[in-house]
Amino acid sequence: MNLKFPSINEQMDLIRRGVSEIIPEEELVKKLERSLSTGKPIVVKLGCDPSRPDLHIGHAVILRKMRQFQDLGHHAILIIGDFTGMIGDPSGKSKTRPPLTLEETRINGKSYTEQATKILDSSKLEIIHNSDWLGKMSFEDVIKLSAKFTVSQMMERDDFHKRFNAEQPISLHEFLYPLAQAQDSVAIKSDIELGGTDQKFNLLVGRELQRANGQEPQCILTMPILEGTDGVEKMSKSLNNYIGITEEPFDMYGKTLSIPDASIYNWFVLCSNYPTAKLDELKSMISSDPRNAKRLLAREIVKVYYNEETSVKAEEKFDTLFIKKDVPDDIAEMDLVYENGVFSLTQLLVDCGFVPSKGEAKRLIQGGGVTVNGEKISDANFQLTEGGEKIIKAGKRNFVKIRR
Repeated sequence: MNLKFPSINEQMDLIRRGVSEIIPEEELVKKLERSLSTGKPIVVKLGCDPSRPDLHIGHAVILRKMRQFQDLGHHAILIIGDFTGMIGDPSGKSKTRPPLTLEETRINGKSYTEQATKILDSSKLEIIHNSDWLGKMSFEDVIKLSAKFTVSQMMERDDFHKRFNAEQPISLHEFLYPLAQAQDSVAIKSDIELGGTDQKFNLLVGRELQRANGQEPQCILTMPILEGTDGVEKMSKSLNNYIGITEEPFDMYGKTLSIPDASIYNWFVLCSNYPTAKLDELKSMISSDPRNAKRLLAREIVKVYYNEETSVKAEEKFDTLFIKKDVPDDIAEMDLVYENGVFSLTQLLVDCGFVPSKGEAKRLIQGGGVTVNGEKISDANFQLTEGGEKIIKAGKRNFVKIRR
């Protein structure tokens, strides 16, 4: 089936948005030109690491780039690394990662896919598990595969080099990870592979292995690693500087407003669908009015994962709580120690001294006297979920802010 694609210039304008590197760009242009003349889409590969089933908008940077290729009409293949997940990607690691079982990687992979399709068009997405081919390789096949690369080539990888110089252990199976990921590219004959800047070495190995197997080597597109809401460290759940892609709109909106001004433009480019043609105009707005630029960014991010109406409601709710002073300035703040990701609202009311007992807490909730982020709670068994700031109001005058 022949398809019609936008012009090369239109495609490259979108593809270049926010990209760190395209290796080599001239080869990608040739692939796109051939696609345009034949009406056949290029094959775009993204391998997912199933060791992290909970996705945040930092992970979404690469997923959004794949969605752009889908929107341009190309064939997107998401490879669930259930087999490679048992090895553990050593990229950026200072020590060997504990291996997962195939069952664990499958469970995580299912969760990853469910969240990723909030961004990717599931109707135009091919999902494959790399155990389909890697799990069938014999020991002889593995030896032949490993013979295609040298130890010195592997030691060119920055994290391996640093660990070797620091006399930290490097297990031999870690050398197999880049080769296994590269074999994925051979198996699906990918035209382009997407990844973060920390994946550059693995992606280059894919090019070399395809060439060694007589295939046209894939092009590589790397995306920058998104800084967290602190504007300093890489976005990470463990650092509590993240915005999850399944978070409530109010939390998404509020967390976005907490980023430093220096991060606003980068977040517009990487995290929003704000028109590329209008990005230059944003720079002056960010410089002269960062507060409203940040509010616009927060709405745009909520729109990505929900819709425009929801983004407006999230802003209105935020304004009601914070701008219109429904919450006092001197509100008490606290962190919760969640158990299995939840904390009892009745227990919180007792712990804060708002009520003398759980029985009183339940009566207050059932009587409509408790709100969480402005929403009235009527379920006496309500559980607060981990992640995102929460404003709890009990009665007319009792407030507490949950920081995490």
